[in-house]
Amino acid sequence: MFFQQLGAQLAPYYLHIKFLHLSFAVLWLGSTAVAYLNYLVPVMRAWQRDPRNPERIAQRNLAMERFDHGVLIEHAAFPLLLLSGLALLSIGAWGPQHYWLALKLCIVVLVFLPIEIVDYWLSHFGGNKRQIRLSGRADAARRYEQVLHQHWWFLIVTTPLISVTGLLVLYLAVVKPL
Repeated sequence: MFFQQLGAQLAPYYLHIKFLHLSFAVLWLGSTAVAYLNYLVPVMRAWQRDPRNPERIAQRNLAMERFDHGVLIEHAAFPLLLLSGLALLSIGAWGPQHYWLALKLCIVVLVFLPIEIVDYWLSHFGGNKRQIRLSGRADAARRYEQVLHQHWWFLIVTTPLISVTGLLVLYLAVVKPL
């Protein structure tokens, strides 16, 4: 009932909400792509070629800490993307019986949500490299290395998955294949 009332209230703004939804999708998918591909990956590869080089370690740490901070745009866009998606769902004539929407929702719930929860943790909460470094804890150096390696492997595994499924979801949202 609430969902239907919300949809009725938002219906006149459908195209505006759709524009915002697609804008948040583009921000979420693209905001870290340049930094990841052009800065983080080359620094990490250089470090992997010479993992004991203090200069490479310092560059690696700086790049990862800046990346943690840089994902703020992505992580602000994601909840707004979800909220605007729920708004569109309440307005639209589309339902789970439309396979494109069912597939899109499955990808969001089974792929994007779990990945983003871990990504938020790695970048802003328990896995934030800068916070660990400045914590003053006796095990900070060991913890820093552990979390940095976890984050790097997380990015290696999830980047192709997000790239493919993100474009698939954009396609489904725009084309709505029957």
